[in-house]
Amino acid sequence: MLSPRYLSLLLAFVIAGVCTSFLSFLPNTDFTILFISFISSFIFGSAVIYFALDNLVFKEVNKLYDRIKQIKKKNFSVIPRKQLIEKENPIELLKEELNSYVTTKEDEVKELKKAAKYRQEFLADVSHELKTPIFAAQGFVHTLLDNPEEDPEIRKRFLEKAAKSLDGLDILVKDLLTVSQIETGAIKIDKKALDLKPLVLEIFEQLEAKAKSKNIELKLIGHPGPVLVKADYQRISQVLVNLIDNGIKYGHQDGKVTVHLEEKKKAFLIMVKDNGPGVPAEHLPRLFERFYRVDKSRAKLNGGSGLGLSIVKHIIQAHNSKISVFSKVDKGTSFQFKLEKA
Repeated sequence: MLSPRYLSLLLAFVIAGVCTSFLSFLPNTDFTILFISFISSFIFGSAVIYFALDNLVFKEVNKLYDRIKQIKKKNFSVIPRKQLIEKENPIELLKEELNSYVTTKEDEVKELKKAAKYRQEFLADVSHELKTPIFAAQGFVHTLLDNPEEDPEIRKRFLEKAAKSLDGLDILVKDLLTVSQIETGAIKIDKKALDLKPLVLEIFEQLEAKAKSKNIELKLIGHPGPVLVKADYQRISQVLVNLIDNGIKYGHQDGKVTVHLEEKKKAFLIMVKDNGPGVPAEHLPRLFERFYRVDKSRAKLNGGSGLGLSIVKHIIQAHNSKISVFSKVDKGTSFQFKLEKA
């Protein structure tokens, strides 16, 4: 391949030759004039052509070549687009397109790395959460096997503890399956008109015994008439059970969990509020992450899979809405979301 130097010399030679040929047709033109004309045209032409080729063509092509080599090495660091000099020529436009492509690929690589890190953390969390109930049940069962003549009351107590650990494992596996199915779209949201009031009262009945054990009042306030929304009955029931149950679990003794139903223009605002210990501000952004717990020791005592709020977030998103959380330490926590009117 010709270098810009040799190509400029070749083109300058041709141009100088053509100029000298035309000059030779003029009268009174001797050899000395023709020679000087040829040499000066050749030198000046080669200098101008070399500068043009080297700066306008070859330098830009070399930059593109360097970028392509960087892409092959998976090095996506490029000059920011703002620093590019805007030129209306094909080489510059091609370079801009390449820069744009490389920037896109760099973002994709960053997302893949982020996803890989998230997968690793998720697998570590799942392994830990599965290990705890399995080891607990395993310990109780092996204790009974090692002591077959143990007192019947002790055997019963150990079996109950083993069963409780396995029940917790069952809840965890079901919650993991639910999250996975919602994320992959395996679970379809079947929106139908439903009245939220009877649903909330039904959930209050389900959780009444749990609330009474802490002397917590369950209260429904807000819109006087029917609260008709477009929603999936089973999934919204799951959302409300999770939120109300959390209010009871983490609420104070002799506390209160309130469900507000407020009418808006095109939707109903649903708010589940407790007067419990609240959540510190630094934990709020991560509250809907899988397995995230504000107080890990307290969460373990209260049970649960650590996936409840993550499931809630996914279900609400599947209803084309979003859930928000507001909390103040020692004042309580409030979750709220909107559902479209039926």
